[in-house]
Amino acid sequence: MTAEIVGTYIVAFCLLAGSGFVIVGVIGLLKFNDPMTRLHAPTKVGTMGIGMLLLASMIHSFMLGDASMHELLIMAFLFVTAPISAHFIAKVAIHGANCETPPPPPRDDTWSTLNTPEGDL
Repeated sequence: MTAEIVGTYIVAFCLLAGSGFVIVGVIGLLKFNDPMTRLHAPTKVGTMGIGMLLLASMIHSFMLGDASMHELLIMAFLFVTAPISAHFIAKVAIHGANCETPPPPPRDDTWSTLNTPEGDL
C-alpha cells in the first residue's frame, strides 16, 4: 500500500467519524427539551465532530502537497470558544429561570474549601 492509499483511508475514517459525531449532536439537540440538557449535544459531541472533519481536511490538503494550517487555527478557536459559549448559555438559562435552580450550598466553612470538619480528623 502506498502512502496515498493509506492517507485516503485515514481521511475517509475521519470524515465518517466526524459525520457520526455531528449526527449524534444534532439528534441530541433535537431530542432534549431542557436548555441545560441541550447544551451537552452541540458542545461536546459537535465539537469533536467538527474537529474530525477539519482533521480530515488537513490530512487531505497535506496529501495533495498543499499544506494548510487554516484548519488548525479554526480547531483551536472552536475548542476555546465552545466551552465559553456553553457556560454563557447555561448562565442565561439559570438566571432566566428556564430550568431548575441548583440547590444552595451547605452553610459551613468546609464547602468548596480544603478545610475538613473537626470530627473527620
